Amino acid sequence: MPIQRVLFVVMAMLSACRPGGTPPPAETRSSSPDVQKPVPPPTSPSELSHGEAPVGTGGTEPRIEPDAPKRSPERLKRIRLQMSHRTVTIAPNVRYAAWTFGDRVPGPALRVTVGDTVDFTLVNTAPIPHSLDFHAAEVAPSRVYTNVNPGDSLHYRWVARVPGAFMYHCGTAPVAQHIANGMYGAIIVDPPKPLRPAREFVFVQSEIYGQKADSAGSLLGLDWQKLLSLAPDYVVFNGHSNEYATHPLQVRPGELLRMYVVNAGPNRVSAFHIVGAIFDRVYLDGTTDRPLRGVQTVNVPVGGGAVFEARLPESGTYPFVTHAFADATKGGVGMLQARRAGETAPPVTGH
Repeated sequence: MPIQRVLFVVMAMLSACRPGGTPPPAETRSSSPDVQKPVPPPTSPSELSHGEAPVGTGGTEPRIEPDAPKRSPERLKRIRLQMSHRTVTIAPNVRYAAWTFGDRVPGPALRVTVGDTVDFTLVNTAPIPHSLDFHAAEVAPSRVYTNVNPGDSLHYRWVARVPGAFMYHCGTAPVAQHIANGMYGAIIVDPPKPLRPAREFVFVQSEIYGQKADSAGSLLGLDWQKLLSLAPDYVVFNGHSNEYATHPLQVRPGELLRMYVVNAGPNRVSAFHIVGAIFDRVYLDGTTDRPLRGVQTVNVPVGGGAVFEARLPESGTYPFVTHAFADATKGGVGMLQARRAGETAPPVTGH
């Protein structure tokens, strides 16, 4: 199914809101003969009208598995991250000259528990200085968020004290350049008392601002002016455009889903939403004792994180998106495919 068949969600939503579900009248010209009005397509160009991307079969694995790492009872967590420059794939036939943690974008998802001591080692195998800033840590940046030169390493310990979904990123100036090039990731800090059992995912939203970095145009590098103008080419979950639309995530109807959502930015707010579901609970940063309840969409600020819980009521395909739909159209969309054991994938039809 061609990935170019992008759906026009605003048109579909406006159509659904009209009395009786009738389509808006077709208008081809304004009263002025010199101004051409847009003509809506006669049919929806995608198989799912709120998805912003065609739905794949789910027959292959995504590039970045979104499953959250398991909670560990060990109180001393030894974490080692290596910084490097690597070429990564960000869309079909599109590569990006990235700066990475752990040779991937985003960096590996990490998990600790409140009260754990994190024994951390940072190694720089890249050709320029880099650093790492843990939003989950309460330490003096001047002591531990310092630049690590090529070939050097840094080692220190910190204690996790606040639960939530947190960002980590390179803090070397200019920070926007290092984040936009791929140096970010998520760290989960669990509360001392575990949350209720759930199927858990990690989604890191970010933006890609590209310009051609080779003669063929298939390799991109950072376009600094696009970044300063807040004009990304792609807005993605876990580093790849439409990744979980192409590879829908298989879940069960009625099971509790928990999504750790971190917004790496570097510029745009994530308005996280699941089409066809209402969040049962949303935990903002460390507010595990006072969750939001019964909410439809929650903004995750740049550099922030939140924990979302929901149940999908019946078998079917449920898009999850940033509800800033210009960004969803640029790749910020995935699919949760709910089906019972032995049930085939439900058919997807247009509206």
